[in-house]
Amino acid sequence: MSMALNDLEITEADYNNLEHGRAIIELLDVYSRDPMGQEAPLPESVRQNLIPGLNNSPGSFVYLAFKNEKPAGIITCFTGFSTFKARRLVNIHDIAVMPEFRGMGIGQKLIEAAEKRAVSLGCCKLTLEVRDDNRAKHLYKRCGFEAGEPEMLFWTKEL
Repeated sequence: MSMALNDLEITEADYNNLEHGRAIIELLDVYSRDPMGQEAPLPESVRQNLIPGLNNSPGSFVYLAFKNEKPAGIITCFTGFSTFKARRLVNIHDIAVMPEFRGMGIGQKLIEAAEKRAVSLGCCKLTLEVRDDNRAKHLYKRCGFEAGEPEMLFWTKEL
């Protein structure tokens, strides 16, 4: 899928395309350095293994936003399964827009691309995890996401 709006292009990443691979790493590195990320650059081992890992993860898909041919945003998604609905779902794992491109609607276009893909796969829902202090919560609400009842917490155990 590729759509161009003025000088914005949203395209599904091809993990075998070197330009796309570089854009994925660059965008996720900037996100990782952000306070909403890890506040640190991606480790070299992640930079080396990210694209092969995505390529070997069935059900993964990534959309990239390019503005004036520069990497501007990314949405990384994985398909899963809802046992309560007995249907597939799409989890948005990462969504990030370069600081200089924020406020232009790029995040919304990336979410729309992921939603269109989820619908085409017959999924029952899109999910995402969001920090309470994330400045993008208004975007997610505008795109139809909500905390739900009861509000859930996302816990992790590092291995």
